Amino acid sequence: MTLPPLPRLPAVVPRSGVSPEARRSLRQLLGDADRALNTAFGEGEDASALARRRAEVVEKVVVHTWGACLGDMAAASLFAVGGFGRGMLFPCSDVDLLAMVGESSPALYRALENFFACLWDIGLKPGHAVRTVEQCRELAARDASVFTSLLDARRLAGWPILSNDLRGILDDPALWPPREYLAARLAERDARHARYDDTAQNLEPNLKDGPGGLRTLDALRWLGRRLAHAPDFDAMVAEGLLEPVEAAKLTRAEETLRRYRYALHLEAGRAEERLLFDYQRALASRLGFEDEHAKNLGVEQFMQGYYRAATQIERSGTQLVERFEEMLDPSAEPEPVGTDYLRYGSRIALRNPHLFVRRPAALVEIFIARLDAPGISGFTAETMRRIQHAVSQHGEGLADDQAVLDAFLALLRRGAPAVDALWRMNRHGLLAAILPAFGKVVGRMQYDLFHVYTVDEQTLRVLRNVARFADPGARREFPLGCEIWPHIERPELMLLAALFHDIAKGRGGDHSVLGEEDARAFCRRLRLPEDQVEFVAWLVRQHLLMSTTAQRQDITDPDVVHRFASVVGDWEHLDHLYLLTIADIIGTSPKLWNAWKDRLLADLYTATRFALRSDISHATLAGSRVRECRERALGMLVAERFAADDIAKVWADFPDLSFLRHRAEQIAWQTAAILRAGGVTPLVEVHPFSVRGSTELFVYTPDRDGLFATVTAVLDRLRFSVVEARILVSNTGMALDTFLLLESETQAPASLQRAEELRLRLMRALDHPEGHSAPKRGISRHLRHFQMAPRVTFNPVGERTQLALVCTDRPGLLAAVSQALAEAEVRVHDARIATFGERVEDFFQLTDRNNAALSPARQEILRECLTRHIGLETPRTPVDANANA
Repeated sequence: MTLPPLPRLPAVVPRSGVSPEARRSLRQLLGDADRALNTAFGEGEDASALARRRAEVVEKVVVHTWGACLGDMAAASLFAVGGFGRGMLFPCSDVDLLAMVGESSPALYRALENFFACLWDIGLKPGHAVRTVEQCRELAARDASVFTSLLDARRLAGWPILSNDLRGILDDPALWPPREYLAARLAERDARHARYDDTAQNLEPNLKDGPGGLRTLDALRWLGRRLAHAPDFDAMVAEGLLEPVEAAKLTRAEETLRRYRYALHLEAGRAEERLLFDYQRALASRLGFEDEHAKNLGVEQFMQGYYRAATQIERSGTQLVERFEEMLDPSAEPEPVGTDYLRYGSRIALRNPHLFVRRPAALVEIFIARLDAPGISGFTAETMRRIQHAVSQHGEGLADDQAVLDAFLALLRRGAPAVDALWRMNRHGLLAAILPAFGKVVGRMQYDLFHVYTVDEQTLRVLRNVARFADPGARREFPLGCEIWPHIERPELMLLAALFHDIAKGRGGDHSVLGEEDARAFCRRLRLPEDQVEFVAWLVRQHLLMSTTAQRQDITDPDVVHRFASVVGDWEHLDHLYLLTIADIIGTSPKLWNAWKDRLLADLYTATRFALRSDISHATLAGSRVRECRERALGMLVAERFAADDIAKVWADFPDLSFLRHRAEQIAWQTAAILRAGGVTPLVEVHPFSVRGSTELFVYTPDRDGLFATVTAVLDRLRFSVVEARILVSNTGMALDTFLLLESETQAPASLQRAEELRLRLMRALDHPEGHSAPKRGISRHLRHFQMAPRVTFNPVGERTQLALVCTDRPGLLAAVSQALAEAEVRVHDARIATFGERVEDFFQLTDRNNAALSPARQEILRECLTRHIGLETPRTPVDANANA
């Protein structure tokens, strides 16, 4: 394959200008060159070579235009900067130029103005600056980013002597000496990474400016040039800063990102640097990735290529920066650390450089030594190099080395402190060598909106979350978790479960089942006792059980709690499962965790502990709960000076389910509201911060068909999300409807002002129920790419029918479903609303208008109504409605 040839341009007549006809010809020339380059890319030509050739084409045109506009005019020089200065231009990259002038004259500035206008006319979109030498020096002295841009400056045309002036700025030792320059670059890196959640593993990563992106590689070259006179990776190898194998890995990763960037510019038709959902599937197809099966889509393979390249760049970049820091620090006198290691200041090193080769277990032991030695912040450059060599030499043989496995188990038994070591081992590739299955999920994305990180990143975050339970400072955020943690006798089992809970994703099949098998096999290789092996395997298999039970079922139902307790079995399993569940939810996406889920899981934990220590029958337990609720609520109401007889009259109309399904605080609040209203209905009360960290809405009004639809339409208009609804009817036909709400945007409880707004709006709607249909709103850009056909199933539940609805989330969904339920003439008695990224799983307990379970005919009518109201749009992206979380 050959590159498209460079265009031929006629000899330029200095300062003759560029005629309109010549401008059209130059625009056509650039367009023809771009089309030829893009065709070559589609035929498999190397992206780096094409980007260089495009820079060469643009350079010829720019130099030609400079000559026509400025000719041999003295006191001005043109420099390419940015990517153009580095000799690379991607399809839609800006053409960054610096015009350096030695004098200020009207004629010169008019000529420069004509030059840049001409570049715009021919379609180049230049980013340009015009500065004197003094201005360049002044700006470079103030701003490290300006100084850095001058490092890439490459003279294209004009007065050669200004190149010497530029070199004088860059060689001035007073301007950004090595230590200051390193500190400035690291501060810029940290600020840039913070914009991307400090990880390369985001769902829509920026492949230029994000962590592990192309800008990271540019920064490494800038540091190499300024700190060690080593402007590229080959020079860094010669200086001993990089190993040849490291340089080769960085080069391969860079080629991957350049290929992706070239394709992204073509797909977007602009200088887009974010791998947005809008482009990911098209890019995967353009670059030849195909679906293997439902759990390994072509787009997931494509994104895994990106994540692995970015991870390699981020890891190597971090290590290289540590070497730069060590290079700038004078060597300290060595101090012994145990029998095998030495300490140089804040860094640890090997006594015997061949230790890792002779005794592979030392690869793990040095991380333990680092934990034990206070003040150690890292390894020496030579030690990092030895770790890389040893991991490469031993490979996956480390996974079968019993001494390595024994050392790994010893590390895990350190509990929470081991997590930091596991993160660092992952950075060096050691974790994947010991756990080959973990290596297979490095960079493994899950193409949905629920999991915001890759599997490996999410696993490491889950481990970090587990470690937080040991931190007294986290007690305010995780009071129950921090209370449980000291009772965890074998923290290594908790860490092993966290390591393996998602390790089988992407293989096809149920990742919980496959992960259970992997966990069992690895624990046996660790030579754990069989009961501990099965304990870890159980946690991996059941790691979703507590979350799904709490969010999809009614945990105030004793039968639900007892079924869950029968699977859990004992307090030890419950403690571990509770901690793993919380760590997993927060690790999946920090936005998923809120006060409502915190309280929901804590309630299930408390109820299950009670069930596990009780041999009372379900019926007896239910009766006991009703009595206890009544007694506590009565005490609260009497304390507020309500008469016992008045309370009794209200409660005579309450069904027993009210006392079984609600807390005493809720019963007291509802009763007080009814008594204060003095018989006036409709009654609407809103408690801004009620049970389970949510806002509670209570509606007391004569029951009627369509009430649920009216309420949900108002909630949707006010942008409230319903997380739970309990629809009860009193003995005299009054609705006793309770809704637990969160703000749709923030997933937080309502403010006092919002609560009052809701109360007034709903009161008006109940007084005038007609015309309260759900508003129609468009779905977000993200959701457009994750559409699934709704899945509706019906199941008998006692004297009711349970409707399970799994579909894509969208604005107004619950209100639309409520309209369908009203149209189908069915009654809602209970609703559980759960959202997992783009996927909604709603469960409703329904009857017909005679309070009987739905007949097959009525179920079919409801199915048709749901289809009409929530649509069956053909999905743009197939989504597995049965996908595991």
